[in-house]
Amino acid sequence: MQKTHIVLFSFLLFLTGCQTKNSSSDADLVIRNARIYTVDSARPWAQAIAVKGDRIAWVGDHSSISSFIGPATRIIDAGGRLLLPGFIDSHFHVLLGGNPDVLRVENGNSLKEIQEQVRAFARQRPQLTWIEVEGWNYSAFPDGTLPTAKDLEGLTGGRPAFLVAYDYHTIWMNREAMRAFGITRKTDKVVFAEKVEKDPKTGEPTGIVTGFGSTGLSEDAEKELRKQLPSHADGQVERGVQWNITQAVKAGITTVVDPQSYLEDLDIYARLRQEGKLPARLQVALFHRRGTTQATLQQFDQARRKYDDDWLRVAAVKLYIDDVIEPHTAALLEPYADRPQTRGELDYPPQEFKEVVARLDRMKFQVFIHSIGDRGIRTALDAIEYAENTNGPRDRRDELIHIECLNAQDIPRFKQLGVIACMQPRHCAPDITGQWAKAVGPGRWKYAWAFRSLRDSGATLAFASDWNVAEMEPLIGIYTALTRKGLDGKPDGGWVPEQTIDLETAIRAYTINGAYANFAEQNRGSITPGKYADLVMISDDLFKIPADKIKDAKVVWTMVGGKEVWKAQ
Repeated sequence: MQKTHIVLFSFLLFLTGCQTKNSSSDADLVIRNARIYTVDSARPWAQAIAVKGDRIAWVGDHSSISSFIGPATRIIDAGGRLLLPGFIDSHFHVLLGGNPDVLRVENGNSLKEIQEQVRAFARQRPQLTWIEVEGWNYSAFPDGTLPTAKDLEGLTGGRPAFLVAYDYHTIWMNREAMRAFGITRKTDKVVFAEKVEKDPKTGEPTGIVTGFGSTGLSEDAEKELRKQLPSHADGQVERGVQWNITQAVKAGITTVVDPQSYLEDLDIYARLRQEGKLPARLQVALFHRRGTTQATLQQFDQARRKYDDDWLRVAAVKLYIDDVIEPHTAALLEPYADRPQTRGELDYPPQEFKEVVARLDRMKFQVFIHSIGDRGIRTALDAIEYAENTNGPRDRRDELIHIECLNAQDIPRFKQLGVIACMQPRHCAPDITGQWAKAVGPGRWKYAWAFRSLRDSGATLAFASDWNVAEMEPLIGIYTALTRKGLDGKPDGGWVPEQTIDLETAIRAYTINGAYANFAEQNRGSITPGKYADLVMISDDLFKIPADKIKDAKVVWTMVGGKEVWKAQ
């Protein structure tokens, strides 16, 4: 009898042990009946996934998923939809856009269309003290000309107007705005831009200032803008950041890399995170103006030590070596096709830039360099090579940003130097780049946004939107990289189709390559056990629909760290 009791007790103990073991292995979430493209070469495709806490616990097929399902496990039937790793946008300006009191120009293909939108907005918003506008395109103006203050007369009811070009590098103002900023014929430069454009005949300011993106977003410039522009007032920035990141997760973006923040912005990000208002991970590069002091760099260093986790991290420093193509301010090796008297200017003399990059490199900063023209790109690569020769080899993963007009001789240098090509596919769409193409001329189109040439050379492509320069949706970026077409589907065959890439390459550029580019591949970028459960579900299987239809697909569900942050109704 005693032996029987011992056997029975042992059996009950065994059952208890099994129950405890099974309970601990139960997933918090199981997704099944999915088409899972993992972006993990060890197992590219799967049908089901188990999530425990904020991590992926298991990836496999239908037959094995039941062992992870317990009484408390939430089960999602994907209905055969495509599941991908969460998208990583490697260049997304969280400080820009997202303000309902700023007009965003849509389909402004001519001066008349822009004027009509500005006039209508001004009439609808009589309470606004300034009429602020963003998104006007250089291609709306013929032969590479730029608009003037005169073109805005009578549109705003006497209120100052401040219109930011789609690339955030050129400002167009009316007379009232110039008066508010104290711009006269004696003004050559303002704190928020590099150059005040003048009429060559009269010497009067035209209403255009250039070099805004590379200078106008500095701390000193921000103080000046805050005095005038309602969009820069206290509280507006925080609301804009929150709106942008909320929209990002709706687009399937689970990690946002902001390329141009300032020390004073970090407290805003930290507060939003603490309040649970950062639904995506945020990685930040601090802006380095020409003349940035060692004391400021020490503050940068302190910031990267303070903000250093997988939800909010200061990770890099951002520099400019040139500006942009359309107003002829990017640095080219040969003159502009439509302005043979200029080839643009570098933001630094080459040797000075080498020393700046080497100094940052000695401090072990990763650098992001805005590099658009072929001379700008070459100067940036030269500086990174100089830093390596000066400071010795290490895992740098420095990034060149944009890389729009590339010289063939520099293509292999990305792989040789370990430089990341951080590019924005939507920027090359023909419905945006009309003036760009005219400015550089067809002789340089072959390596315009050279996705395929860079990939074939072994370079790492990391894709991004450059929000709010272009739409933030990665699916639009993927569509453009595959087709080289505008959202109107034109032209047939795409613009420079030799530089299109395949779907797998484009997805990798938005996932695992983006993770690698930002030193995060160990915990995100692929659907791999042990990595964060940062996931996105797509309405259509991108692998089964024509490339032209990808822009019409939608993100229907987004998860960040095991938490559902977006679900389409």
